[in-house]
Amino acid sequence: MKGKKQEMWSQCSFLNRPPRGSSEPVGEQSIPVCGSRGRSISVLNMERKHMSAFSLYQTLQPQLPPPFKKANVQVEVKKKSKTKSSKIIPSKAQLRAERRKRKRKLLKSVQKTEDPIVTADVNKAETCVSGESLDAVLVELGSISNSRERATQMFQWLIHPVPAAHFFRETWEKKPIYVQRRNPDYYKGLFSTAEFDRILREENVQFGVNLDVTSYTNGKRETHNPPGRALPFTVWDFYESGCSLRLLNPQAFSHTVWNVLSVLQEQFGSMAGANVYLTPPGTQGFAPHYDDIEAFVVQLEGKKHWRVYSPRSEDEVLPVLSSPNFDQSDIGKPILDVVLEAGDLLYFPRGFIHQGKCLPDAHSLHITISSFQKNSWGDLMQKVVTAALEIAMEEDVEFRRGLPLDYLTYMGVQNSDKEDPRRVKFLSQMEKLMKKLPNYAPVDAAVDQKAKDFLHDCLPPVLTPDEFATSVQGASVRWVNGRVKGTAAHITTQTLIRLLRAGCARLCSDGDAVHLYYTTDNSRVYHKEEPKSWEVQAEHTDAVEFLIHSYPRFVTVGSLPCESAQDKVSYKICADQLKDL
Repeated sequence: MKGKKQEMWSQCSFLNRPPRGSSEPVGEQSIPVCGSRGRSISVLNMERKHMSAFSLYQTLQPQLPPPFKKANVQVEVKKKSKTKSSKIIPSKAQLRAERRKRKRKLLKSVQKTEDPIVTADVNKAETCVSGESLDAVLVELGSISNSRERATQMFQWLIHPVPAAHFFRETWEKKPIYVQRRNPDYYKGLFSTAEFDRILREENVQFGVNLDVTSYTNGKRETHNPPGRALPFTVWDFYESGCSLRLLNPQAFSHTVWNVLSVLQEQFGSMAGANVYLTPPGTQGFAPHYDDIEAFVVQLEGKKHWRVYSPRSEDEVLPVLSSPNFDQSDIGKPILDVVLEAGDLLYFPRGFIHQGKCLPDAHSLHITISSFQKNSWGDLMQKVVTAALEIAMEEDVEFRRGLPLDYLTYMGVQNSDKEDPRRVKFLSQMEKLMKKLPNYAPVDAAVDQKAKDFLHDCLPPVLTPDEFATSVQGASVRWVNGRVKGTAAHITTQTLIRLLRAGCARLCSDGDAVHLYYTTDNSRVYHKEEPKSWEVQAEHTDAVEFLIHSYPRFVTVGSLPCESAQDKVSYKICADQLKDL
C-alpha cells in the first residue's frame, strides 16, 4: 500500500519545493491546521498580376507598477439625464402595454439617436511613456513568490499609466478607455508579424480552427476559409488580396503570449484568451459588432482607426452573447474615434459596438486580450437556481404537489390578458414557492461548479527555472544503461512544499467522493482535454485544505494534519523526487 501511495503522489504536478538555499519559514510555526480529520468538505480562454488565393476562392465558391513617467489624464463623463416620474401605481392595462412594448423591443433593433450614456476615458501622452520591456517584466515577475502579486503587476504593466485600482473602480464594465503612449516599443516582444510567419511555417495551423481569413467590403462581412492547413503561400496570398488574418489561439503557438495570459487569468479569476489580427493597409476585416467579453486591444505594429459606440439600449449593456454584424446605419455616432499606434491600448466592455479600419499608409497588427466571458451573477445563479430547485423538490412536498387540473385553460401567453381569479391564485402560489427557493440554494456548491469550469478553461502555468527544477516536471529520472535511475524520493518530515500557484488547485465534493481539480496539466489548446482531477481519500482532505490555505508559504511535510509521520511523508505532493535541500 505504501508503494501505491508513493507512486500516486509522485505524479502530481501542482506543488513544488523552494529552491535550494531558500529561507522560507516553516509552516507549522505560524500557520494553524485548518479543520479536523474526517470533517465533511463543502461542495465545494493588393493588386496581383496572377490569380490570387482570394480570387481563386471567389471563383470556386461564388456564394460563400515600476517607476514610470506619468501621462496627462483627461477624463470626461457625460451623465445621462434622468426625469423623475411620479410614484403612481400603473394599472394592469399599462403593465400589459409595457410588456408588449418590451417584446417588440426584443424583436426590433433600436437605433440610438439620443446622446450617448457615457463618454470614453482618454489618457493622452504629450511625450513618450516609458516602461520596462516585456522581457524585463517577465524576469521580474519570476522573482515574485506570490502568483497573485505577479498577476497584479502584470495587469498594471498592461494598462500603465492608468492605476489598476482606478481602472477597476471607474472604468471596468462601464466605459472604454484609450491609452496613448507615443512609445512604439512598449509592447515589443509580445507578438510580431515575424512570429506570425514563423507559426505558419512551423506549426500545423488549420483554417477555421486556428486561423480565419476575413473581409469587410461595401458593408458586407465575409469569411474566406478554405479547408485544410493554412500554408504560408495561401495565407499571404489572401493578405496581399486585401483580406484580414485572425489567429484564434496564439497562446497555443507563442510561448510569450501563453506566459502573459497564464498570469493574467489569476487577476481576472476568469479565463484569459487572445486573438491576433493582421490587417492590410486601407482595409477593414470585420463589420461593426459588440462582444460578450471584456476586450483589451493592444496595438503591436502599424496603426488602425478605431470607432467605439455606446450600447444602443439597456438590453445591450453587458450582454450575455455577442451581437450579429451591424449595418453602419444601425449604430449611431461613435463616443470614441481614435487612431491606435504601436504601443497604445484600447479597452472597451462587452456590449460596446466597435469597428477598426487600417489607414492607407500602414498595416496593422494587434492582439486582443479578453476575459470575463460568462462570468456574471446571472451565470452563477443559473447554477444556483437549478440546484436549489432539485434540492427543494427532494426536501419540500410543496414543490412536488401536482398542478391544477385546468391550469392550461387560464395560464400561458394566450391567456395573459384574461381577468380570472384562478390566475391570481396560481401566480400567488408560484410566488410563494419562489420565495422559499433561496432556503435551498447551495451557493458554495454552485461557486465550486463555476470554479471547476474555470480550472478547465485555464492555461497551465509557465514555470520559472526555479519552479521547474523543484517540481516533478524537473525530476532527474532517466533511462541509463538499461535501467531507470532517479526515481528514489527523498522526502522527510522537514521537506518544504507548497502549491505552484494560488489558483492552480481546488478541492470539491462530487457526490460521495472528494476530488482535487488542478490546472498544471491542462493543454494550451482550449478544452482539448477533459478536466484534470483525482480523488482525495477522506484521511487526506484536511492536508489538502491546509496546503491550499497556506499559500504562498512553504510548509513542512511534518506540519500536514495527518495521523502518522508515514502518512505525512507518503503525502509528499509533487516535489518529492528531488534531492534534499
